[in-house]
Amino acid sequence: MYWRSYITENIREEEAETLTFVMSIYNKSDAHPSTFILIGIPGLEAAHMWISIPFCVVYILALVGNCSLLFIIKTDSSLHEPMYLFLCMLAVADLVVCTTAVPKLLSLFWFHDGEIPFEACLTQVFLIHSCSTMESGFFLAMAFDRYVAICNPLRHSAILTHTVTGRIGLAVVLRGIVLLSPHPFLLSWLPYCKTNIISHTYCEFMALIKIACAETSIRRVYSLIVAFLTGGVDFILIICSYVLILNTVFHLPSRDARLKTLGTCGSHVCVILVSYTPAFFSFLTHRFGHKVTPQVHIFVANIYLLVPPMVNPIIYGVRTKNIRNRFLKVLRFSKFTNLNWFC
Repeated sequence: MYWRSYITENIREEEAETLTFVMSIYNKSDAHPSTFILIGIPGLEAAHMWISIPFCVVYILALVGNCSLLFIIKTDSSLHEPMYLFLCMLAVADLVVCTTAVPKLLSLFWFHDGEIPFEACLTQVFLIHSCSTMESGFFLAMAFDRYVAICNPLRHSAILTHTVTGRIGLAVVLRGIVLLSPHPFLLSWLPYCKTNIISHTYCEFMALIKIACAETSIRRVYSLIVAFLTGGVDFILIICSYVLILNTVFHLPSRDARLKTLGTCGSHVCVILVSYTPAFFSFLTHRFGHKVTPQVHIFVANIYLLVPPMVNPIIYGVRTKNIRNRFLKVLRFSKFTNLNWFC
């Protein structure tokens, strides 16, 4: 009887070990899913097809506008100035941000294809957040250009040479890469045993943090610090530069000179307002607006990704005489070529 009970106990122990091993494998795979499921805008699934139409139109306009801007500045040597070179860098960052998110968003809305691989989701998080950080840095670089051009105009070309402009652009890019590179790793080390469903149209840092089943306070603090060191510090420095610019402008002798000088900053101010307003609203509501509905969160996040890339080329194209004239020349040349071709 003893040997039977001994064998029975061993069998039970082996079964328990096997069950524990299987459960550990299951929990591991469940905690780190191979895919996430994007569900778009919760509560508005029936309207996804209609919502996709303006999103698609805005995305196409952003592509056409930024590509046209890059082409015009590249082909016109008179536009190879620091302000327009920073504008080119901003256009590239805008294209990366919206192209990273919108094609998958449209696939979700049109074909109900919400599945995204785990690695692709983390890549999307990195590209969107790092390029958004770069955009903020380029706004600061453009503000610095306006400060030098207005407050120290005689030394503008000596201070902001092409080499210095390139180094500033490189520093902005490296800052975005270095500060945002930890984000994918911080997310990949988290277990996602609650669910793999993301209530969003794209993979976003806070959206993934919310579905993790582990302590995330350190990651949240790091995200806040990075946000302050990039967007927050950039915005403060931009405000400081415009305080110095206004101080210089108000000391100009004539009203016409003051208006003309302020006019050179109009495009930059408009672009900053268009970009920073939804960015700050999205950031603050994600962390402190607990009573704000998820639909508002997601709409504002998508506006931040889509509207500035569309509006930036339009603002600079309309308000900047050199770009506007060059664009009209390209249009006239294309019309003339088409007429000759038909003839």
